[in-house]
Amino acid sequence: MDSSLLDQLIDFRHELHRYPELAGEEKNTAGRILAWLEKCSPNQILEGIGGYGIAAIFDSGKKGPALLFRCELDGLPIVETGETEWQSTIPGKAHLCGHDGHMAIIAGLAKRLQTCPPAKGRVILLFQPAEETGEGARAIIADRQFATIQSDFAFALHNLPGMKLNQVGIKSGSFNFASEGMAIALTGHTSHASHPEDGNSPAIAVSELINALPAMPATLGLTQDTALVTLVHAQLGTEDFGISPGHGCVMATIRAINDKMQNKLRNDAEKLARKIAASHNLDISISYRDRFAACSNDGEATKNVQSVLEKSKLDYQFLETPFRWSEDFGVLAATTQSMLCVLGSGFDCPQLHNPDYDFPDELIETGVRLFEGIVGNLCNEKTANGSDSGSH
Repeated sequence: MDSSLLDQLIDFRHELHRYPELAGEEKNTAGRILAWLEKCSPNQILEGIGGYGIAAIFDSGKKGPALLFRCELDGLPIVETGETEWQSTIPGKAHLCGHDGHMAIIAGLAKRLQTCPPAKGRVILLFQPAEETGEGARAIIADRQFATIQSDFAFALHNLPGMKLNQVGIKSGSFNFASEGMAIALTGHTSHASHPEDGNSPAIAVSELINALPAMPATLGLTQDTALVTLVHAQLGTEDFGISPGHGCVMATIRAINDKMQNKLRNDAEKLARKIAASHNLDISISYRDRFAACSNDGEATKNVQSVLEKSKLDYQFLETPFRWSEDFGVLAATTQSMLCVLGSGFDCPQLHNPDYDFPDELIETGVRLFEGIVGNLCNEKTANGSDSGSH
């Protein structure tokens, strides 16, 4: 990559990092992306897709595959503690998952497509909102503009601390877990703490849920490699020694290796919670949020990425097991042949969502090379049987 372009991308990443916005609030981030894309001369730009989403389309005008490359717009509600010159200027908000770096990579791909447009088919660059809450991909698909960016293949990457810097991790089939946040509210009625028998405290029920929910996968014969329930919050009453509580809440994250298992685990957790509530004569209310689908990589898409890695002489490894974390790409992945990979951020890089995390700028060039190689492999060359393919 030209050093001038790389310097521009690093500066752009730092600018995005200084001004993070949370899921559903990415108006100014989208504006910065739009200004960058307009200088790259795509054939079409879609705005306001799925919220503040932006899509740029580079169309060859010739029959061939439609490729979609996705990155994320949103940051996190965490106070940044790093000491970089480009530290967040927005109190309590920061790009601590690397979405600023992912955007810079796709921005770099846009610049490269301006210089070397696809010879056939079309390439769609999607800057997706609200990835962190699991709402963005569904909103994209529900948007009437989605038909314009429907693709034959979709690709995305996520940086990964704890893995060799610039090494790409690939895997066909199950890649990361489905997950969902479950909030259980229990209501009895309060009484004076000196006469708890006159009230109906949810304390015992809360205690039972705290013990039973994490043990659920094991009771179903599942291991942590396939499913887990993690307690994330519990609350009982108020901080008052004179009141026996009448309200309690337990929150847990449910994860499973595929959507079918996820649905079973969620349904069984709900049945358990209702049974415990009923045994203590408590009212119960259950709600869900941050719902992510499992992501499974298509075999053909994965082979294409492997081919690019080998041609480009990029370092890569095959991953043996899926990741237990979740990613909103799983919803988009279900609409086409798709592939999500990871890009190593180094062994010394703080973990994602840590307050001192910062995306390594060294990854930008590798990410652009990988994605540009995929475009070349599918849109600038003949397919394996020597004929053009795709839906354009």
